[in-house]
Amino acid sequence: MTTTERADILDFLAKHRYFLRHTAEGLTDEQANTRSTVSALTVGGLIKHVSEVEQHWADFARTGGGEETPAEVEFTPEQIAKWENQFRLAEGETLAGVLAQYEKVAAATDELVRTLDLDTAYELPAAPWQPPGVFWTVRRVFLHITAETAQHAGHADIIRESIDGQKTMG
Repeated sequence: MTTTERADILDFLAKHRYFLRHTAEGLTDEQANTRSTVSALTVGGLIKHVSEVEQHWADFARTGGGEETPAEVEFTPEQIAKWENQFRLAEGETLAGVLAQYEKVAAATDELVRTLDLDTAYELPAAPWQPPGVFWTVRRVFLHITAETAQHAGHADIIRESIDGQKTMG
């Protein structure tokens, strides 16, 4: 059976999103916010982070971004706290809430995979870590989202195994 490129991208995204969500099954909010390894990462925080990153890249695929990152970045205590809160459940956040938000983001991204021209290319925003003049196609953006999801699903799997021994695959 032959599949279309869009169907392949959607299938690949769905598989890795499943692995990430599966790591959270049955966890309490406290467990989802547990730092079970030397890393500051938590299962709930990783789901929150992946959702935010996916939203950012999906917006880029839709509009080409346009925001510029300054060459020199001054990190204020507020910016550092915001960055750190991206990887944990902050006050008032729940695992159910971040999972629900992730589902909304995923559905919106999937619609973009179905409808955007995969060959459209945008220049990546200027950033200290990014040389100027680098362009990514919308296709590459979706592949990047998939890679990010897969990488963080692996992180979440290690964290979950450290909490209660559950493994995603194994």
